[in-house]
Amino acid sequence: MVIIIVFRFEQSFKVCLCQICGYKRLKAEIEIIRTTKYDSQNEEHEEKLQQLWTLLMPDVKLEKRISKQWTEIGFQGDNPMTDFRGMGMLGLNQLLYFASIYTEKSRNLLSHSKHPKYGYSYAIVSINMTSLLYEILSNGALRTHFYNIKTEKPSLQDFHEVYCYLFLEFDKFWFDEKPKDIMEFGRVRKKFKQEILHRLMSESTTVLKMDISKES
Repeated sequence: MVIIIVFRFEQSFKVCLCQICGYKRLKAEIEIIRTTKYDSQNEEHEEKLQQLWTLLMPDVKLEKRISKQWTEIGFQGDNPMTDFRGMGMLGLNQLLYFASIYTEKSRNLLSHSKHPKYGYSYAIVSINMTSLLYEILSNGALRTHFYNIKTEKPSLQDFHEVYCYLFLEFDKFWFDEKPKDIMEFGRVRKKFKQEILHRLMSESTTVLKMDISKES
C-alpha cells in the first residue's frame, strides 16, 4: 500500500514539475515572438500578411501592399505593420492561425465586425485579444487552464487555441453589452477581462475551450 502511494506521489510530482517548467518555457517562447517586430523586408512576414488577406477576403484581390483596402479587415491605415507594434509577430501569427484553422469562423467574425451599429475593427480587436491573453499568461492566471487540458507541457498551439476562444467569446460579449459606440471598447474589454479571470480563478477545473470542431 505504501509503495503504491509513493509511486502515485512520484507520478503526480513529475506531472506537476513538467507543467510548471513547461509554462515557463512557453512564456519565454511567446516573449521572443512578441518582441520580434514586423519587418516589411522579411519575405516570411510579408507572405504571412498576404495569406491573411487571402484567407479573409478570398474574392477580393489586394491591389497593392500599401493600400486602404487593409481597413476592410480592421487595420487602422494603409500599412498593417504599424498596428503590430505592441504585440509584434505574435499579433500577426494569431490572426493567421485563426484564419487558417477556423477559416469560416474567422470570416463570420469579420462579417460581425462590420455591423452597422455595433461594428468594431476586426484586426485591431484581434491584436487586443492577443494582448489580453499575453497579460493573463504573464500574471500566471492561465496555469489553471493549461494544467487542466494536458499532463504534458503546454505548446504554442495550445496558446493559440486560447486566443481563438477569447476572440470568439469577446465577439459575443461585445454584442451582449450593446455598446453605444467603439469608444466604449476600453470599458467592455476591462469587464471581459474580469469575466475571464473569474472563470479561471473560481473553478480549479476551468478550461477555456471553444465549443466548435476544427474545419478541414
